[in-house]
Amino acid sequence: MTPDKRADYWKANLRYLTVLLIVWFVVSYGFGVLLVEPLNAIHLGGYPLGFWFAQQGSIYVFVALIFVYAALMNRLDQQFDVGEE
Repeated sequence: MTPDKRADYWKANLRYLTVLLIVWFVVSYGFGVLLVEPLNAIHLGGYPLGFWFAQQGSIYVFVALIFVYAALMNRLDQQFDVGEE
């Protein structure tokens, strides 16, 4: 792989990481801490939604983001022809 392709690959990887970490931050800190009061007006499974995000939702989103990142990286690996054979 040429140095330019390596730089493009790394730039795309960092872009994916940045977006996914922002999503994780918004869900875990934003919904679980900052927006907890407005979200508590909505109930999910008998619990206030703000409480749910603080206790369970951020964990579920984090696990989902791991799978999203794996899928994105597989596609990026194929795009740059560095996939596992």
